[in-house]
Amino acid sequence: MTTLARGTDTLTRDALTVLQPGFTGTTAPDWLLRRLGEGLASVGLFGRNIASPGQLAALTARLRAERDDVLVAIDEEGGDVTRLEVRTGSSFPGNHALGAVDDVELTREVAHELGRRLAACGVNLNWAPSADVNSDPRNPVIGVRSFGADTELAARHTAAYVTGLQSAGVAACTKHFPGHGDTSVDSHHALPRIDVPAEVLTDRELTPFRAAIAAGSRAVMSAHILVPALDPDRPATLSRRILTGLLRGDLGYDGLIVTDGMEMRAIAGTYGIERGSVLAVAAGADAICVGGGLADDATVRRLRDALVTAVRTGELPEERLAEAADRVRALARWASTPGRAPEETRGSEIGLHAARRALTVTVAPGQGSPETFQPLTEPPYVAALTPVANIAVGDETPWGIAAELVHLLPGTVTGSFCAENGQQANGKVENGKERDAGESAGRAALQAAGPRRIVAVVRDEHRHPWMASALDTLLAARPDTIVVEMGVPQAAPRGALHIATHGAARVCGRAAAEVIAGL
Repeated sequence: MTTLARGTDTLTRDALTVLQPGFTGTTAPDWLLRRLGEGLASVGLFGRNIASPGQLAALTARLRAERDDVLVAIDEEGGDVTRLEVRTGSSFPGNHALGAVDDVELTREVAHELGRRLAACGVNLNWAPSADVNSDPRNPVIGVRSFGADTELAARHTAAYVTGLQSAGVAACTKHFPGHGDTSVDSHHALPRIDVPAEVLTDRELTPFRAAIAAGSRAVMSAHILVPALDPDRPATLSRRILTGLLRGDLGYDGLIVTDGMEMRAIAGTYGIERGSVLAVAAGADAICVGGGLADDATVRRLRDALVTAVRTGELPEERLAEAADRVRALARWASTPGRAPEETRGSEIGLHAARRALTVTVAPGQGSPETFQPLTEPPYVAALTPVANIAVGDETPWGIAAELVHLLPGTVTGSFCAENGQQANGKVENGKERDAGESAGRAALQAAGPRRIVAVVRDEHRHPWMASALDTLLAARPDTIVVEMGVPQAAPRGALHIATHGAARVCGRAAAEVIAGL
């Protein structure tokens, strides 16, 4: 077993044990290895840490050379949120696509194959799945990360995902408790508030978490959201009523409770990460996730010292910190215990198979049926109407169908258009100007396309008035335009052919491109 560095007292070791920090680079820095020797028990990985499966395996092996039972965590949901394939797009469709198929055995099989790949690289804790019921279609941060807006559907697929992932030896961390689906605010930027009665929360938000607990989810991640019906004063991550009273008491959960990233503005901008971390552990959290934005030794020392000081001043009971650290070590023992051999699956093809099944194809009235659609034989112009990516997804992961159509129809040309000026950009526009901005983007796409057939790719058209306006402009001039919706297909289908992929993973783009090219 791991030998801890001498001179590290029990209190300091426990404070380090409950942290799940990140770091920069593709090799483990000296400070991280040193902290592992002093009691740190978990490390969080992000896209910036991963170059290839071989590099990742070497990285995790180096971490285990320092501490053999280290928990190596990652935010690998598949679909839009991928770290393993951050630069290429995921080989697996995300939750919304799996929910659209509604085959729980397929969900379990996809999760198992994803878990198998994580385990092969030395990752043993996945901050997934999202059990959020996407009840607010305006939700800017959940969307296709949810299995859907139907509570029972979300529950059965959450359970299947947990079962599949953990059958590969990777602990599931079901999120974002008590449910982040009914929000129109992204907790990366501000503190969302859910104003619904407790009965609604019990019947809707909590049902998928009950299913996850029944399926044996080894970890649950808290949400940085204010839910006045449960606690009018503190967000869930910092609420003893929610973490200890509801999750531990009412739902009977005894596994690891992990916080969402503490540097998110919902916490950092209101309580600060040090104060927030102390309150979270006092409320019942066992592990503090930090490192998406703050990823250095100084952050680890700040949080360690804040926890130690809180115990010494009486603000945080020493027994609560010790209990939290014990839960981290218990999960580490589970994750490092051999005996869960990955089962035989369809391997690398399961993701594309699932993406194909998730497609919803609609032909314009009077244009026949999907079966009689005439595939393209000439390379088209792909106009990507590109919204600003949310932080969970990130802007480094490619999306769309252009790259896949280039393979199937060589000579395909593409351009990216947004609300700001009809060209690639990252800014936002005032609501009153969105329609004009969309018309401008549509005209720019028409000019760029020339005589080519247009394939317009959108992502959550219903949330972006400029995007709908751009489509209006395109379809008025070119009614033969093919529309591919790669977000939540809330808006009515339109275009000569409309393809809803239910997510923007690489395999979703491939599946849509196959339909367009007639494969």
